Amino acid sequence: MRKLIITSALAFSSFIGFSQEYQFTDVVDLECSEVKSQGQTGTCWSFSTSSFLESEIKRLTDKNVDLSEMYTVRNTYPKKAWNYVMRQGKAQFSEGGLAHDVLNSVSEFGLVPESAFNGLDKDNERHNHSELIAVLKGMLDVYISNPARKLSPRWKTSVNSILDIYLGENIKTFNYNGQEYTPKSFQKMVKISPENYITLTSFSHHPFNTNLVLNIPDNFSNGSMFNVTLNEFEKAIVTALERGYTVELDIDVSEKTFSSKNGIAVIPNDLSSVKKALTSIVKEKDITQAYRQQEFENYNTTDDHLMHITGLAKDQNGTVYFKTKNSWGSNGNRVNYGGYVYISTAFIKLKAISVTVHKDALTKSISSQL
Repeated sequence: MRKLIITSALAFSSFIGFSQEYQFTDVVDLECSEVKSQGQTGTCWSFSTSSFLESEIKRLTDKNVDLSEMYTVRNTYPKKAWNYVMRQGKAQFSEGGLAHDVLNSVSEFGLVPESAFNGLDKDNERHNHSELIAVLKGMLDVYISNPARKLSPRWKTSVNSILDIYLGENIKTFNYNGQEYTPKSFQKMVKISPENYITLTSFSHHPFNTNLVLNIPDNFSNGSMFNVTLNEFEKAIVTALERGYTVELDIDVSEKTFSSKNGIAVIPNDLSSVKKALTSIVKEKDITQAYRQQEFENYNTTDDHLMHITGLAKDQNGTVYFKTKNSWGSNGNRVNYGGYVYISTAFIKLKAISVTVHKDALTKSISSQL
């Protein structure tokens, strides 16, 4: 009888534990800039990576700097166009990109503050690139399908002219806090060195502890990532945060259990509890390397979205979550998370495509392999 009572009590306790509404306590909460909105654009890659670099600037210089996301976008579109045209239209031309595209832009074109280049038409307060991307792609398709089968030398000039109209002309100098800068001198002042940042991923179709060019649609620039085991991947994120480094994240957010409105992202063990999982704690699936690979290869995991991990949190049962800054504005949550999403460890292990961190934040085991 005593054994039965104890067993019943444990079962009841477990039921109660997984029926509670989420209550998060921040364990690591690193400094970052205010939540922004990317508007009606597919430029999360620039917004999230710019936020990541703003935290790096704060860490390195103790300066609060609002970087221009659109300066990077403005300088990346010509490269997207080149890739599309040289592949004769047999490649993706879209608004998407990855963290290394921002770092590549910084290497070549430097950085500027939002006050110097906001990329907005004077009559607009929100970004909307739907017309811009349609005009660009339509024009490029005309050049590619030229009946003369000869590419016009004017196509690059045309691309830049359209970007000038929709985003603004590139700038060579600007004033910031009473001083004159070029984009490269500003980059030097804020101490951002792109070569100091490493992108990690974890997929078993490629040897671990080697570099991998991941074949995903938004990797138009063929950026290389360092491939590690799933356990090392998760450990690298936690270690970076615990050492005071924020983390840039590329992740699939197409799951029904990713909810910006509820500020939660989890992987329920039972599909019947999907709706419940948005508001209450549920048992999550155990994520293995094999299952992660399977979901990637069957297209259930895709490169949807980039965000900025700024901390670690625990729920009332001690389960770890990653506090993640989104770029969909601060008023979208029904709960009071202000534009942040608490992403469970299971969700990260299954759905994270890659992460970018400063090389000094890496674990010893990964650093030794680089």
